[in-house]
Amino acid sequence: QIVSSITASLRFDGALNVDLTEFQTNLVPYPRIHFPLVTYAPIISAEKAYHEQMSVQEITNACFEPSNQMVKCDPRHGKYMACCMLYRGDVVPKDVNAAIATIKTKRSIEFVDWCPTGFKVGINYQPPTIVPGDDLAQVQRAVCMLSNTTAIAEAWSRLDHKFDLMYSKRAFVHWYVGEGMEEGEFAEAREDLAALEHDYEEVGLDSVENGNEEDDTEEY
Repeated sequence: QIVSSITASLRFDGALNVDLTEFQTNLVPYPRIHFPLVTYAPIISAEKAYHEQMSVQEITNACFEPSNQMVKCDPRHGKYMACCMLYRGDVVPKDVNAAIATIKTKRSIEFVDWCPTGFKVGINYQPPTIVPGDDLAQVQRAVCMLSNTTAIAEAWSRLDHKFDLMYSKRAFVHWYVGEGMEEGEFAEAREDLAALEHDYEEVGLDSVENGNEEDDTEEY
């Protein structure tokens, strides 16, 4: 469903079609910070959908809930750099604008100070199609959100921790070395991930303080 939502603009007409190249332009502020957090809503069963058709506001709110994410991390612990909202089905721009305005007023959703609270919106009139016998319900409207958030560093941290535990015991290393890899490549890859974690940490820092320090030094 997510891949379908992302590529829907290539296949169907809509009020605000988003080209695939626009994702890179809008979501990637720095070359290494290019890992989007994907969220999809509504994720509801067919039984639930019979008595519950979620509004644009409800599915938009659901996109900011950790339970709807494809990567386990908590965006409330990080800051957003950009958000792309891709709506499908019975959706009009007026409802989308109202839903996003409500989201922006929430204190729990925080953007980095060096980036305006920018939401890129795509609207496609083709409702989501489901595979017969699928667990997901046929719904009138859905939204897929691609966001760049510093919270995804939690995933790298978890991965690093698991790697450290296994590598300390040299678990499975012999299989890779036997296939021609060098043991030093593991250390290099681990350092690269540690640097990536640090990059995300730095991106989330308030640049206002840094800017003030620079101003002070220029005066002398």
